[in-house]
Amino acid sequence: MLKIKFKKIKKSLKNLPRILAEKSFLTFLGLFFVVFLLGLAVFYYSYVFLTEISDETIEEEKLLKLDMESQQKVLEEWQKRNEKFLEADIKEYPDPFKVD
Repeated sequence: MLKIKFKKIKKSLKNLPRILAEKSFLTFLGLFFVVFLLGLAVFYYSYVFLTEISDETIEEEKLLKLDMESQQKVLEEWQKRNEKFLEADIKEYPDPFKVD
């Protein structure tokens, strides 16, 4: 039966930072490779896997269609915001740094 030697494991874990510091370039390459693999996994999940699922669930009948009333409301809101933006350009504000 295999016995686990906790004292040996504890001693090697105490020496781990020193060993990693002595071999800093190899540690950097190892960590870079691990992060690269994690990035690939996230990319695969977010781009490839999710687009495959979304392609299966989208049907032409379920696509978003804007009716004319909704478009008109959005246009009115944009016009109101544009008018407020243009009004701010016309207003003259007092100079707070001007000494009279």
